[in-house]
Amino acid sequence: MPLQLLEHLADIAPSYDALVCDVWGVLHNGHTAFAPACAALKTFREKHGRVILLSNAPRPPSDLEGQFERFGVPLDCYDTIVTSGGATREELAHRRGASILHLGPERDLGLFAGLDIERTDLAHADVVVCTGFYDDETEGPDDYEDMLTAMKARDLALICANPDLVVQRGGRLIPCAGALARAYEALGGKVLYYGKPHRPIYDHVRAASGGARRFLAIGDGLATDIKGANAAGIDAVFIADGIHGEDVAEFTVPHLEALFAKTGAQAVAAMRALVW
Repeated sequence: MPLQLLEHLADIAPSYDALVCDVWGVLHNGHTAFAPACAALKTFREKHGRVILLSNAPRPPSDLEGQFERFGVPLDCYDTIVTSGGATREELAHRRGASILHLGPERDLGLFAGLDIERTDLAHADVVVCTGFYDDETEGPDDYEDMLTAMKARDLALICANPDLVVQRGGRLIPCAGALARAYEALGGKVLYYGKPHRPIYDHVRAASGGARRFLAIGDGLATDIKGANAAGIDAVFIADGIHGEDVAEFTVPHLEALFAKTGAQAVAAMRALVW
């Protein structure tokens, strides 16, 4: 099927009964909601079917709703939220009594609330749970070389609660847990991923869909949103003005197909931004 360049989601929406929509870069930029995108989801709900937000946020879904209220994302533009953090919590629930090293900022501590685990230091950890950088405003993977080397020396597995490499925050791209996981794999470390593009998270999506059969994924990340949808057998729409905005020099079919080829991603359509 040739790639379609869309101005309006309404042009293809009738073919689907569920949307699987990314959050960062599609619904908001980490500071402010994109009002037309939120309105598009609300209209799809009213006319066609369920909207499932699928995020690689390393936090429970309830934490995202708190952010939505601050950013201005209306709570009635979706039916449910599935997060990599929620899937990670299920993994940790099976590790009762484990001692974990949390590699990430304090704002992600809600991930562990109510779980039978003990947070500890590197020397005493059974496993590492990575939700991001301690300070993602100033740090990069190179700042963690010694720590990752020490983790590898102890043969610790790293549970990555956010496979994204970067996320859009305001007008900047901020590194995510996936960048640390990739650096750890480069050292030969074992990584367990929860979230896009890995197949298990789509089992959570289907379970939350209310029996929908015709899914359409919407996202701005080729390696996560689009490739994840491809692997799950779900049609995808690429949002060009998200994290790959600087790479989309021309909003044309040949240019976009060349960009997709770099990651092996495929989409049925592309839009500059999500608009009904």
